[in-house]
Amino acid sequence: MLVIKRKESESILIGDDIEIIISEISQDKVKIAINAPKDVKITRKELAETCEFNKSASEKISRISLSSLRDSLRNADKR
Repeated sequence: MLVIKRKESESILIGDDIEIIISEISQDKVKIAINAPKDVKITRKELAETCEFNKSASEKISRISLSSLRDSLRNADKR
């Protein structure tokens, strides 16, 4: 991991196309601005993790629901 110190209004370049600018520094937050091509996907890490968690939970619920539905239908056929 590369660690770089920057002051407000300073920036770093990633490759030739991406610029990260330190826009504002306050007590416990840093505001950054990102200049990147439109085809570069930029996502906050916590949102990506939440999305993956929700996807996994949804798949698990689907499997449970399908199993439950299958069992209910089998029990209904036996009646």
